[in-house]
Amino acid sequence: MPRIDFYVLPENGARDNGRVRLACRLADKAYGLGHTVYILAANESQAAALDDLLWTFRQDSFIPHERYPLAGDEGSPVLIGTAPPAGVDAAVLINCTDALPDGFERYARVVEVVEPHPDALAQSRLRFRQYRERGLSPETHRL
Repeated sequence: MPRIDFYVLPENGARDNGRVRLACRLADKAYGLGHTVYILAANESQAAALDDLLWTFRQDSFIPHERYPLAGDEGSPVLIGTAPPAGVDAAVLINCTDALPDGFERYARVVEVVEPHPDALAQSRLRFRQYRERGLSPETHRL
């Protein structure tokens, strides 16, 4: 069963694409530790923002990544998509949506990125309960 971690942005972290920036930081860390990552974006606009920011969010890092579905046969260690990937093995799922991701059980770790808005917090509490109902023990980290 996967490890589940909720990362809740601080009030001031929600502006300037806070969710996207945190997802990039977490992907960078996981990639640096040798893990493969799938970032599940809420929509195409967010996926494009993630794709752009992974190139530029830190001057001293390079995170090889691609959009899913893949154009070729070889996959990068970090993939970005708006739907759960079929046939892609990744160790870490970074969820930037407000829904419980389909197939989350396949991952060793699921990271939930939560904005501090009332609606987003309510959705994250629902996902927290859904994970617990499945026998998991999610952890919350307030940044």
